[in-house]
Amino acid sequence: MDRRAFLGTATAGAAALALPAVLRAQSKDPVKIGFPLPLTGPFAALANDMQRGATLAMEQVNAKGGVLGRKLDVLFRDDQLKPAVGAQRTKELIENEKVQFVVGGLAAHVQMAINEQTKAAQVLYISVSQSDEISAKPDTSPLTFHEALNPTITGRAVGTWGVQNLGKKWWIVYADYAWGKQINAVFTDIVKKHAGTILGATPYPLGNPEFSAHLPRIQAAKPEVLLAVTPGADGVAFTKQAISFGMKKEMKILAPLHFLFYAKEGGADLFSDIYGGTSFYWEVQDTVPQAKRLVEAWTKRFGVPPDAYGLYGYSGIMEVARGVELARSTDSTAVASALRANPVYDHYKGKQWWRPCDNKSFQDMWIVKGVPQSKVRGEWGYYDVVSRIPANEELDRTCAEKGHA
Repeated sequence: MDRRAFLGTATAGAAALALPAVLRAQSKDPVKIGFPLPLTGPFAALANDMQRGATLAMEQVNAKGGVLGRKLDVLFRDDQLKPAVGAQRTKELIENEKVQFVVGGLAAHVQMAINEQTKAAQVLYISVSQSDEISAKPDTSPLTFHEALNPTITGRAVGTWGVQNLGKKWWIVYADYAWGKQINAVFTDIVKKHAGTILGATPYPLGNPEFSAHLPRIQAAKPEVLLAVTPGADGVAFTKQAISFGMKKEMKILAPLHFLFYAKEGGADLFSDIYGGTSFYWEVQDTVPQAKRLVEAWTKRFGVPPDAYGLYGYSGIMEVARGVELARSTDSTAVASALRANPVYDHYKGKQWWRPCDNKSFQDMWIVKGVPQSKVRGEWGYYDVVSRIPANEELDRTCAEKGHA
C-alpha cells in the first residue's frame, strides 16, 4: 500500500470512528421550539399567561426525560402585536437560533405572518390564536396546525347560545382587525339564521377603545343583546364606558370570549352579569379530573390559576413533544404525519383531536357569566359556569368549504 492509499484509508477510518461520537453529541442537543407572542401591548396579560403555559409544559416534559432523550428548549420572542415584527422574529428564530418547530402567534393578523415564514422554511407551526384562514387554503399547509378555537366555532357556539337565551335583537361592537371582522361576520350570520336581527355594528381601531361617541346611538336602537368584540385590555375600557351610560341595566352584554386576567384587572363588579365564551375556565376542575391536576400544578408553579390562552400555549408545546415521540424524529414532515395519524390527545381538559384534512383542533368550550364581588370565590372565582358546549366538527366550516379535497 502506497502512502497516498494509506492516508486515504486512515482518514476514512478516523471519520468512521468519529461519526458515532458526533451523533451522540447531536442527540444530546435540545429540541428547540420558537415561540413569538405579544409580550407588550393590549394583549400582554394573555401573552404572559401563554408564556407561563409553554414554560410549564417544557418543564414537565424535561422532568420526565425530555423527548427522545433530549431536553426541550422554548425560545420566546416579543412580536409586539405587529405582523412585520412577528415575521422577522420567526425568521430569526429559524435561521439564527435553528429552532425545529414554532408555536405561538396570539393575534390573528400576526399569526398569518408567522405562518408565511414557517411555510417557507418547511418548519411545523402550531398556531395558538383564533383565525379562520390559518387552517384554510391558500394560507394553510401540511405543516400548519391550529390549536385554538376559531371565529367560526366561537361565533356559531356562543352566538347560537346567545340568541336562544339572551334575546333576538343585537348590536355588535367589534375591533377592526382580522379576528374582530371574522367574529362580526359569523355572529351576524348565526343571529339571522336563528330568526334574530342585527340592528347595527360599530367597528373601532384595536388598542384605541374610545366608544363614548357611539354609545348613544346604540342605546337609541334598544338592542336586547350587545355583543362586545373588544379583546384584551380593550374589553375593560369598553365595559367601563358602557356601564357609565347605564347600558348594563338596559340590555344583556355578551362577549365572544371572557378573559380571567382582565376580569381581575377591571374588578368583579365591572364584569358581573356579562356573559362570554371560553375554551377553559379553571373552576371546571370541579367536574374535569384532568383540569384539576393541571390547575394544581400551574397554581403551585406560578401562584395564579391558568386562563384559556395560557393553556393554548401549554397544549401547543405538549403536542410538539408528543409528535416528536410518535415520529421518533424532529423532522417536521414526519412529526406532522405522526400527529395526523394519531389525532386524539388530552393534556388538560378532556379529549381533543386534530381533523386530518386541515390540521384543526376540536375541543370543548364553555359559556360563563361574571359574578359580583360579593360572590367571588376566593381570589380568582370570577365566573359562574353556565353551559358546556361539547367539541363538534359541525361547528366549523367543512374541509371542502376551506378548500381541502
